[in-house]
Amino acid sequence: MNLSTSWIFWAFLSACFAALTAIFAKVGVENINSDLATLIRTVVILVTLTLILAAIGELKKPDAISARTWVFLILSGLATGGSWICYFRALKIGQAAQVAPIDKLSVVMVAIFGAIFLGEKLSFTGWFGVALIGLGAVLVAL
Repeated sequence: MNLSTSWIFWAFLSACFAALTAIFAKVGVENINSDLATLIRTVVILVTLTLILAAIGELKKPDAISARTWVFLILSGLATGGSWICYFRALKIGQAAQVAPIDKLSVVMVAIFGAIFLGEKLSFTGWFGVALIGLGAVLVAL
């Protein structure tokens, strides 16, 4: 199996970076407004991704992207922004080890929303796993 094309590899890296995000953000947000911290994080991501896309020649002209794609990426961006603002505020006042598991209830919500809106199907075992994730997140946070 080629790791660079494995969704499991990239999902695991995402989880590792998300864990580091919580730890770094908790320290970084200590002495500043949480919204300012979110802005700084966003600028870093914007600059980094712009440089990466420019380096690999993937910056496309806006007219090469369909209207539907624009709508859903804008909605995704707004949802991401809302998530980050709430996450940084939660980290400002709570413990990272409690905030992160509640944030990861998004896993449960993705399974539910995926089933409702995208017609995705999970087996009984899959739904049982989703339920355990939800229960585990609540137990860790308490």
